Amino acid sequence: MSRFGLLLALAALPAGCRVRASADETDAGGVHGAVAVQTAAATAQPFARVVRAIGTVTPRPGRFAELAAPGPTRVARIFVAPDQRVAAGDTLIEFERAPFDAAAQSAATALATAQRNYTRAARLVQAGILPQKDSDQAASELAQAQVAAVTARRAQQLATLRAPLAGVVTRMTAVLGASVDVSQALIQIADPSALDVVFNVSPADAAMIDAGDSVAVTAGESAAGDPLGSGTVTGVAAAVDSLTRAVAVRARLRHPARALRLGESLVGRIVTAVVPRAVTVPVAALVPAAGGEGFQVFVVDSEQVAHVRPVTVGGRSEVVAEIVAGLAAGEVVVTNGAYGIADGARVARAPSTSR
Repeated sequence: MSRFGLLLALAALPAGCRVRASADETDAGGVHGAVAVQTAAATAQPFARVVRAIGTVTPRPGRFAELAAPGPTRVARIFVAPDQRVAAGDTLIEFERAPFDAAAQSAATALATAQRNYTRAARLVQAGILPQKDSDQAASELAQAQVAAVTARRAQQLATLRAPLAGVVTRMTAVLGASVDVSQALIQIADPSALDVVFNVSPADAAMIDAGDSVAVTAGESAAGDPLGSGTVTGVAAAVDSLTRAVAVRARLRHPARALRLGESLVGRIVTAVVPRAVTVPVAALVPAAGGEGFQVFVVDSEQVAHVRPVTVGGRSEVVAEIVAGLAAGEVVVTNGAYGIADGARVARAPSTSR
């Protein structure tokens, strides 16, 4: 090869390299180095705003009882066992009766004496023999004796504990022959057909919940548990619990899929509102804003360029998020791949993700 031909060949090498490099960039990055992403159009559709909370199965007010001895005594007989069904009025526990019988007899005697003293004082005051204050004093002593007699008779009746309602014995701590007193709860009874679920929510969430709101419940402590059924909110507490700093929300299920158990944990989805035409995007489109406060999305324009835009999120489900400000229905946003692009990047759109 002549020297002139060699120079021409060497001069052609850079141009060939540039063409090959340009082709490689196009093959690797899409069209002229564009970032490959998936996109979806913002859609206007009904969106349910939901509060999620963990709840505990508890007995319904008026369908639960906890009983104790009427005073210091000993357990004489036990008639039921834990998990046993009982009817209203069934005998549960019998205590030693001698102390209560003696107290009732003493109170009855004191009442009879106070009645005679009052009758005598009233007669003498009417005759002018005693001052009025003696009659008033006798009347006061008679009233005290009447209260003592009623209390003693009630304790005598409670020497035998009877079921105040039909249900199941959920707890029994009485021991035959053991000493007990009025501060010691011995037996609990609950109606298994009258159970509610009490959820603990933050004060902010409680402000959005009203009686009558619908709730869907699943078993366990995660939303992935087995569905147990739906129901309604029956009440929202007016005060914040001093220990948990939470607000109690009571709900009642309709026809649960299985029997509920006292104390078990459940997860509830409380629907507080349904927005008829909410602007929604897939949850994957949300990117934390700079500084970690709020969210942003990447909106793709007609030139296939992604522009960052701050948005306000109203609520979200497992699949979509409600955008209350910053985005209009029909605009296209980046979903998968949103974390890997920068503002102003050119994108190569894959088919829109289905929702």
